[in-house]
Amino acid sequence: MVGFHKPRTLAEALALLAADAEARPVSGGQTLVPMMNLDLFRPSAIVSLNAVDELCGIAADAAGTVRIGARATHAELAASTVFAAGQRLIPRAAAQIAHPAVRHAGTIGGSCAHGDPAADWPVALCAAGASIEIASPGGRRLVAAVDFFRQFLTTALEPGELVTAIIVPPLPGNGVYRKFSRVDGDYATVSVAAVIEVSAGICRFAQVAAGSVGPRPVRNAAAEAALVDRPLDEAAAQKAAVLLAAGASPMSDVRGSAAYKQRILPGLIAATLLECARP
Repeated sequence: MVGFHKPRTLAEALALLAADAEARPVSGGQTLVPMMNLDLFRPSAIVSLNAVDELCGIAADAAGTVRIGARATHAELAASTVFAAGQRLIPRAAAQIAHPAVRHAGTIGGSCAHGDPAADWPVALCAAGASIEIASPGGRRLVAAVDFFRQFLTTALEPGELVTAIIVPPLPGNGVYRKFSRVDGDYATVSVAAVIEVSAGICRFAQVAAGSVGPRPVRNAAAEAALVDRPLDEAAAQKAAVLLAAGASPMSDVRGSAAYKQRILPGLIAATLLECARP
């Protein structure tokens, strides 16, 4: 028999998780519930976060930094108007997650905690330079997204910790998310997220990540440096794409072979960069 708890505060939720190592938190349930239905996972207890209002909200501060509560749904993020300039990568990624039913139930915190490298949030948050806020009974800490997503289904979360928020810094320019998938609503075969600023024809800022091509999102400082302080034309986009794709290590799965993913990735990267650069 699986136990069920519905705490009303974050402190209560953390205490319940600390007291039972086999208990698991749930909000939207779009990952944990299917795993339980398939008997892939059987926690000792469910700790529902749906009454913990501290985990809600999407708000920008005076400096432009956006704080996203872990319970924010993909649909809420897709519809939000608080994101400016390159931060618009976030709602654009949210709008491409699965289908409407999943977007209205699934939460960004749950997706981040699961850490699936084929999901949309890990790659988008790494390209956005976001940080993940984590809470435990001992306090809170911030972990950069590029350090939070470590390996396949492995994150920086320690036992008893919860994702409480995602922090997105102010970003210049334009943000674009592209995914190539077999059918609408599927996980990405490969995906690319980019934030690019172009001024007077010259690229001034670039952050780019590739997803679903390794155990964690792929970023490459050399690829980003190759774009900055020069025109972002097709030749520059192709050069950066080759550099970024060189760091990919895709695995063969039902969505395509490793060789296929490696072959289509540079083209998707270049197309995303050029889309970012358009006025």
